Amino acid sequence: MTLEVVSRSRDGRARAGVLHTPHGSIPTPVFMPVGTQASVKTVSPDELEALGAKIILGNTYHLYLRPGHDLIERGGGLHRFMSWNRATLTDSGGYQVFSLGPLRKITERGVQFRSHIDGSKHLFTPERVMEIQMAIGADIAMCFDECAPYPCDHEYARESAAMTARWAERCLAAHDGGRQALFGIVQGSVYADLRRKSAADMVSLGFPGYGIGGLSVGEPKDVMYAMLDETIPCLPEDKPRYLMGVGSPDALLEGVARGIDMFDCVLPTRIARNGTVFTRKGRIIVRDAAYAEDFRPLDPGCDCYACQNFTRAYIRHLLKAGEVLGIRLTSIHNLRHLVRMMEEMRESIIDGSFDEYRKETWRVWYNN
Repeated sequence: MTLEVVSRSRDGRARAGVLHTPHGSIPTPVFMPVGTQASVKTVSPDELEALGAKIILGNTYHLYLRPGHDLIERGGGLHRFMSWNRATLTDSGGYQVFSLGPLRKITERGVQFRSHIDGSKHLFTPERVMEIQMAIGADIAMCFDECAPYPCDHEYARESAAMTARWAERCLAAHDGGRQALFGIVQGSVYADLRRKSAADMVSLGFPGYGIGGLSVGEPKDVMYAMLDETIPCLPEDKPRYLMGVGSPDALLEGVARGIDMFDCVLPTRIARNGTVFTRKGRIIVRDAAYAEDFRPLDPGCDCYACQNFTRAYIRHLLKAGEVLGIRLTSIHNLRHLVRMMEEMRESIIDGSFDEYRKETWRVWYNN
């Protein structure tokens, strides 16, 4: 797996590239829809392909618990199991374990936790997580890391990032390479010195790509951007940079401006299930009464299946009536909105107009 950088912004760190994987080449920057349980909620693989998705995520923690990585391996690996012929990435389960709170215990060896499904006990070690991800067979796997909570003090964040570095070494030793790339993950909470140290630790291990974790966990966005400003200059120019768990349009814009290549988040499909959709002028809640007789598309000018065929009034009716088609349409639209936004940013980087695109996008969002 390699990253080919094809263009850079005239001002700043934004860049356009092509990420080459065993299941196809991916134009970057790219937003990756999240298929937690080998499925992007309510959206089929052919619909994902139609809306322009080039790579999707599976969740190691959830797939390990159900249906089990052994079953997925017997089913031919993740691609064949879910009938998706493009690229895939699996996270390490570190964030999910972090979110279990009192149901988990972190030690140097790994993390002991109880299943949120049935309360059964399990142990994730770096070696075990590599075994699981190799069995699942995604194109890109992530090292097992600890996602420090926000807020936490400097000493906790320092010890956590240091353990993440030691776990990364163990992951490398346990991972067999082959056709699956393994990314290291930078941690360090909201402390600039720890972010720089963690980045240096990961780079020293020579991973083919780097995730930036532990952000978008409750800290203000200006703090997140400040941590990116500290971290990104420490990462290699010829390796992909992946900002994990970030997917709001403003954060995508600002992440790209700072040199991020890859993003993922459950946000577009999660808010879609509540009737909230992205538009070029900001979010709207299409369930609201104001849209009961609004016969415009969700976002005029959008080329997604929902906007090309249905009105706000119809989609609101579906949502209010509890019809599954309603959340399928809002999900398709939100995913296409983010995928299209990444396409536009890439084009603007290549033609030299990214700074103007960034300024105009902010102007429209806040002055419409």
